[in-house]
Amino acid sequence: MSLVDRHIGFVHALREAGVPVSVAEGLDAAHALRVIELADRESLRAAYAATLVKKPAYRPGFDVLFDLWFPAATTGMYAPRSDEAMNPETATVEELRDHLAGLLTGGTDPELERRTFRPESGSSRDQRGPSERDHSALREFAQAMVERFGRQPAGPGRQNWFSYSVMRALSPETLMARILRNILAGQERGGLAEKTVRQQVGTGIRRFEEAVATDVRRRIAEDSGIERIARSAVRPPLDQIDFLRVTKADLARLRREVYPLARRLAARLTIKHRKGRRGRLDFRRTMRASLQTGGVPLTTHFRPPRPHKPELVILCDTSDSVSSFAHFTLLLTYALREQFTKVRAFGFVDTVDEITRFFVPGADVVEAMTRLANEADMVRFGRTNYGHSLARFAERYGDAIGSKTSLLILGDARSNYQPPALDVLRSLVSRSRHAYWLNPEPRRQWDTGDSVAGEYGTVVPMYECRNVAQLTAFIENLA
Repeated sequence: MSLVDRHIGFVHALREAGVPVSVAEGLDAAHALRVIELADRESLRAAYAATLVKKPAYRPGFDVLFDLWFPAATTGMYAPRSDEAMNPETATVEELRDHLAGLLTGGTDPELERRTFRPESGSSRDQRGPSERDHSALREFAQAMVERFGRQPAGPGRQNWFSYSVMRALSPETLMARILRNILAGQERGGLAEKTVRQQVGTGIRRFEEAVATDVRRRIAEDSGIERIARSAVRPPLDQIDFLRVTKADLARLRREVYPLARRLAARLTIKHRKGRRGRLDFRRTMRASLQTGGVPLTTHFRPPRPHKPELVILCDTSDSVSSFAHFTLLLTYALREQFTKVRAFGFVDTVDEITRFFVPGADVVEAMTRLANEADMVRFGRTNYGHSLARFAERYGDAIGSKTSLLILGDARSNYQPPALDVLRSLVSRSRHAYWLNPEPRRQWDTGDSVAGEYGTVVPMYECRNVAQLTAFIENLA
């Protein structure tokens, strides 16, 4: 594969993974390749990153794809250099674990350094800095360990590669006690020295795991094709992960995205309110100005408007079908509580309950959600019923909607074939200042099965909101 083919394939793979790369940016990257040393892989990585990556959230996926399209090695490149070097194919597992322990601590043990196996590459490792040399040695060792332990037969002429078999054989996380015992012999435990060693070794273990995973992906790509492994190896950027498919780890990362969005949403609704009307006529200033035109009020003056902070009512579907989306929207509710002068939040499954009390300022968000699940009265029979929930909301909490209120409904509009109560929703919307509906399902799935998204969409504007990027676009388009 030529360099041009790799460049084109790499740019296409980035786009497939959700990293936006324009034609102009692809050309910029190609021009950058003319002024760097192509044999220096890290310079090549830096050139591509500088021209193609626009957000920190895109960098992890970029690095995975770069390692696939521009691998550090190919299979069969490494071999023992001399009789003095340790042969990774014949060394015992205990010797390999000793060697790994030396790499995790910087290779300071002379005995381990003497037995370090070396690549057949003609470049002198001694000419590189200590950090670069250590990282290179760890990566080379990981490649050798994948070659020895990572292969699993999968039939005649076929083989699979796995990371877990390498980690199971070497068990690097169990080396911590041995390393601490050797390095801190005779020293007091629990002090700064132990903390420093633990941090260093923990960082080394993570790098080793990443190096093993990278080499496994490379070998699978050699066997099955880069495009195939690229589609499964790279997760979408955080702002493009579907709310309905987020994991607990994703939700923890999404918390950092919530507060800026809440501030922007509050600002947008305030701007809309300010633009809605001018202040009242200032009769005195208008008449005073008319004296200059013979008493004819050619210029009218108005009092400056006094916009209030917007009031917000959130009606959120908390059923299992949208549980991940509900978790995120409740995080958003928690953040909005600090941006609006008044926020009232209501959750429902087949009946509705006010959940504002769980999101008081200063409360722990995890504790608030735990209390919400245990104490809120949102379930009657356990099957989502939008019609009954809307009717109960209008009956019990109808006074929450007023001329200064923005109504935000969050849910997939799937009501288990129950009556949608459109008249009730129409009444609520007519009393509010603004009303919006955010639906976490793809638009192509609306009005399929028990979805009544189209009917609700005729009453209140409904927007597809499957990820942070779409939520951001919704907020930006409010003004």
